[in-house]
Amino acid sequence: MNYQELANLIFPNAKPIGLYEEKYPERNLPEGAIVTRFAPSPTGFVHIGGLYQSLVAKTVAKQTGGVFFLRVEDTDQKRQIANAVTDIVNSLKDFDMAPDEGMISDTEEIGNYGPYTQSWRKEIYQAYAKYLIEQGKAYPCFATPEELEEMRQKQEAAKIRPGYYGVWAKYRNLPVEEAAEKIKNREPYIIRFKSMGREDKKIKHKDIIKGNVDFPENDQDIVIIKADGLPTYHFAHAVDDHLMHTTHVIRGDEWLSSVPLHLQLFQELGFKAPRYAHISPIMKNEDGNKRKLSKRKDPEAAVSYYKEEGIPSVAVKEYLLNIANSSFENWRRANPDSPMEEFPFDLAKMSVSGALFDMVKLLDISKTAISKMTAEEVYEKSIEWANEYDKELAELLSDKAYSLKVLGIERGNNKPRKDISKWSEVKNAIIYMYDKEFLAKEHNFEYGKINDKQEIQKILSTYMEKYFDIHDDKQTWFDKMKDLAEELGYAREVKMFKQEPEKWPGHVGDISTVLRVSLTGRQNTPDLYEIMQVLGEESIQKRMKEVKSLWNIK
Repeated sequence: MNYQELANLIFPNAKPIGLYEEKYPERNLPEGAIVTRFAPSPTGFVHIGGLYQSLVAKTVAKQTGGVFFLRVEDTDQKRQIANAVTDIVNSLKDFDMAPDEGMISDTEEIGNYGPYTQSWRKEIYQAYAKYLIEQGKAYPCFATPEELEEMRQKQEAAKIRPGYYGVWAKYRNLPVEEAAEKIKNREPYIIRFKSMGREDKKIKHKDIIKGNVDFPENDQDIVIIKADGLPTYHFAHAVDDHLMHTTHVIRGDEWLSSVPLHLQLFQELGFKAPRYAHISPIMKNEDGNKRKLSKRKDPEAAVSYYKEEGIPSVAVKEYLLNIANSSFENWRRANPDSPMEEFPFDLAKMSVSGALFDMVKLLDISKTAISKMTAEEVYEKSIEWANEYDKELAELLSDKAYSLKVLGIERGNNKPRKDISKWSEVKNAIIYMYDKEFLAKEHNFEYGKINDKQEIQKILSTYMEKYFDIHDDKQTWFDKMKDLAEELGYAREVKMFKQEPEKWPGHVGDISTVLRVSLTGRQNTPDLYEIMQVLGEESIQKRMKEVKSLWNIK
């Protein structure tokens, strides 16, 4: 019996690999186009690191007229959890990063290079495993769990490298006839790759991010097909990336040590290897020490956290680009209104060590992003978030016409408001603009500098009796505020007060603060004139009455 006959015995129904080479031809793409993928396992929630890798992968593909696809690597069936594929697909959609090809739901896919779920590609892997057996580059291994455990204990006792290699590879050189006999006797087995590597020899590899790296050759006879007929990750990714014509594998640097094995698999299968770019993990500062963002400890590690908090996807992506390429911040400063897709992203400029996650920086970017949105955009995104996470906010926003006016305050001008960093902050940012909520609340008005009850009464009464006119334009209103300040003995200009502070009890800003607090319950708000225009005369009168009642002012 020869290798070919053994291969036919193991995989009698496997097709020739030429059929798959023909079925998945080279892609018709522009020269230099990059083909990348996000290839998660459906074993838990999507980590922010996965989104980070996806953003980088999609960005370099788009910049070169290439393709970004989603492949689900589910060969470890025991660890798979329900609805995980849907969560992956929805997470990419939530961040406007839907793939060009691949899975678009648990059961649906788009593209000509599928199936894009590894468990659906079983026959393909078996065809290539059969090919390796025919070449004498793979073999059936009959090692029992007990044999493998005994081997491990001996290696441990002798203080040598663990693994199935060299003299420890008991079934590596089993005669073909004996192997066939065992198979016919239904002895359980798996398929191992027959490595010709030597641990005392080095390979040189140039990673796009990490640069030049030296590794010992791989000499382990790794499992390529498991007892259930499905491949291991190592073998499956080599076959898939070849047939899907992946040009660049962008993945976490925990896979860096697997490079010698993966390059060896590509070589022995007769494939051209993709280029590898290993991304450093996103880190967190804890008590002065760096550690990886943890699924267990850090809520921000889960992509779902950003949706639940209402941090806009555009801000999260902008922040991730910020930590991916240090030149992004300067580019954004020089191009404040350009779409982030125009940034000339460079894989080679990614950090070799992990970037520190900074929530303050992210929320600052988010404030800027929201400040550039129109009132309509803020309204639509806020109510979409509120319908899922905050029914009280959804109720507030039910009057769309009024809410658009509220959200339009200080929006669209040269210095737009930056008081909102996430949709979960919208309710607190605007609730005082709604009479029902404002008048129902028990207020403890804190006026700041002017806090004498009689003085507050005088300011409010004088303003409402002599100066209030809802039809005033902004300049007229502001001039009246100065006139009011002067009439009541305050400096009409802030700079006048600063020059001679001993001359006045305060200035026009202190007067407007009394009005601001009375109408909003807050010392810090957006532009008071705009607030009053949106509230309208009836609301202002109601609120003034409430203040007088609270202070027992006749």
